[in-house]
Amino acid sequence: MMRSFKIFNLVLITGLLIFNSCKDKNNNFVFPSIEEDVELGAQVAEQIENDPDQFPILDESEYSDAYTYLNTLLDYILTSGEVQYKEEFVWDIHIIENDSVLNAFATPGGYLYVYTGLIKYLDQEDDLMGVLGHEVAHSDLRHTSRNIQRQYGINFILGLISGEDPSQLEQIAGQIAGTAAGLTFSRAFEVEADERSVEYLANTPYACNGAYSFFQKLLDEGQAGRTPAFLSTHPNPEDRVEDINIKADELGCDTTPLAPASYEDFKNMLPQ
Repeated sequence: MMRSFKIFNLVLITGLLIFNSCKDKNNNFVFPSIEEDVELGAQVAEQIENDPDQFPILDESEYSDAYTYLNTLLDYILTSGEVQYKEEFVWDIHIIENDSVLNAFATPGGYLYVYTGLIKYLDQEDDLMGVLGHEVAHSDLRHTSRNIQRQYGINFILGLISGEDPSQLEQIAGQIAGTAAGLTFSRAFEVEADERSVEYLANTPYACNGAYSFFQKLLDEGQAGRTPAFLSTHPNPEDRVEDINIKADELGCDTTPLAPASYEDFKNMLPQ
């Protein structure tokens, strides 16, 4: 009788998930719940923190000025009115010390990571805002969770729901942490993130097409082949420059860089 009751509850919960919880606020088909996104992200963050050789994260106390500066930029995006899970996700940002890496990445639940190499490579604050908007979008649009759904399928999701194997989330977290710096998304997901970045920045003082300038710099310097995993290699940089600017034109938002001089001060707050 008890087993039948559990099965009934599982079927009922599954049905409710399918009809009520499997779509996010943009009607994207996603099985994992928001709570599972947050839990998964927390486990990934813990594993990243426990691997300082691969992820040498700057101490927030020692580099408090740099973190205050970076969080101020992030707040512009979070208060743009366009972030779906502003309240549900943690939106915790970290700086990874590696000047040779042009990278940033996001994990489920709003955990964001930016390398010092990328910060120093970018020319102005608007450029960094474009990158931050892109990464916020990956979390906010739940791209990693949607990848998990596609990769592991319904049986895995049902296992999470039933709680039959509590180690499943931990295993997935380990896989994500192990490849976090090289996370790649489909062309469709990259386009989504680019477009959302424009939408976020449209409600800030920054150039709404800030995400394009990184690609443009790579192209101008003949370094398109250095396009890091965080922005993927598809669509190619030329297409992304064009698509981001087309989106800005569609929105009619301001593309004039704010370009405050304080960005150089921010760079100097980092290890030299």
